[in-house]
Amino acid sequence: MEKRRLGRQGLETSAIGYGAMGISLAYGPGDEQEGVATIHRAHDLGVTFFDTAELYGWGENEQIVGRAVQGFRDEIQIATKFGFTRDYGQDSRPEHIREVLDNSLRFLGTDHIDVLYQHRVDPTVPIEDVAGTVKEFIDAGKVKYFGMSEAGPDTIRRAHAVQPVSVLQTEYSLFERDVEALFPVLRELGIGFVPYSPLGRGFLTGTAKPAADYDETDMRRTDPRWQPGNYEKNLEATKQLSALAESKGGTVAQLALAWLLAQGEDIVPIPGTRSARRVEENVGAADLILTAADLDRIAEILPTGGFGARYVDGLLPTWN
Repeated sequence: MEKRRLGRQGLETSAIGYGAMGISLAYGPGDEQEGVATIHRAHDLGVTFFDTAELYGWGENEQIVGRAVQGFRDEIQIATKFGFTRDYGQDSRPEHIREVLDNSLRFLGTDHIDVLYQHRVDPTVPIEDVAGTVKEFIDAGKVKYFGMSEAGPDTIRRAHAVQPVSVLQTEYSLFERDVEALFPVLRELGIGFVPYSPLGRGFLTGTAKPAADYDETDMRRTDPRWQPGNYEKNLEATKQLSALAESKGGTVAQLALAWLLAQGEDIVPIPGTRSARRVEENVGAADLILTAADLDRIAEILPTGGFGARYVDGLLPTWN
């Protein structure tokens, strides 16, 4: 698979990464054995960028990823995150970051983290203190690159002045476009971008079903895009995208990922799945070339994104 450079600090990864959250969280009951097999298949296919976080099971997901990549740890990049409390508040105090990093290194069974993200901005801790703490880790060789997630332009600039930020991670897909407003700042500062939920939380795989049909532990039961009214509109858009994908010999998921790759050479999406077959499909998107006419047709189908709010009221991160 082709490689892409994220930021100006030297981080280079496969054009498509892998998001491990769904093995442990948010999409119904998981299966560790299946998750490990999927990670192994991703590696076989050239994926080198694997994303996890403390939040995903409070160490459970990191341990699964660590066990899965043990045989090829030196060939890949692992990203993990700090900044949440167990009641889903924020805590980016330096002493808490140090505690989380030590736990993550132990859970992952590694001596360094390739990308350490602040998972969410903590309004009670100056971002300069956060960046300075991560800089200490980088200087000590425990972390290679600094990342941020769901941060706004002012916060990014202030952090970058203390420790250069290599990558920003935020939700971005054919359904969710708001982050495009940050692209000028990222490109000015030389910061790469990692879209999470690049397949619209699974809607853009062609397998979406009504909210009530999902397991009680699945976030899509309450996701606004799956609710009556929005669901039907998003389903129709997905059908139109599927027709375009089929005309090019691809799937709607591949089209959605290829569209993201076409938005810039500094973008690496991290689709998540528990299925080795889905990994094969996702990786195939790197070979799907979209023409100007294809991009125009996509813009006709979804000119500004999907139907329905990104989150239920009160859960949307505030960028500043």
